[in-house]
Amino acid sequence: MSPDQVKQILLDTKTIAVVGLSSRAGQPAHDVPKYLQAHGYRIIPVNPRATEILGETAYPTLTAIPRTISIELVQMFLKPEAIAAATEEAIARGVKVIWMQEGVRDELAAQRARAAGIQVVMDRCLRAAHRFFFAEPKKE
Repeated sequence: MSPDQVKQILLDTKTIAVVGLSSRAGQPAHDVPKYLQAHGYRIIPVNPRATEILGETAYPTLTAIPRTISIELVQMFLKPEAIAAATEEAIARGVKVIWMQEGVRDELAAQRARAAGIQVVMDRCLRAAHRFFFAEPKKE
């Protein structure tokens, strides 16, 4: 995926469902979504062991999120073996983008998602991408 495509995804996205969002501060699966929330994105937590994270109602699965909530991007903080099932839920949900966090790849799931018309980003940090394109310049 080209840098221009990644930048456009960040510009077009308003709501991010985060599968595997952690309630524990200090974990990337908590701190990355918290950063994104602080930069204007609505974060929808998907964690079957939580009822609320980052001030938002948490849902056990993507398919449990009410259809009245429009989701453009699904960010996955999951072990590789859990990606396929989450991808099927994202396809059923009709999202535009699946973003597998740094260190996570599943080529078969990515092929399924692309066949369904979903853009896929793998093995890349969403916070790092946002900072790359939109970070404020450092003051000297």
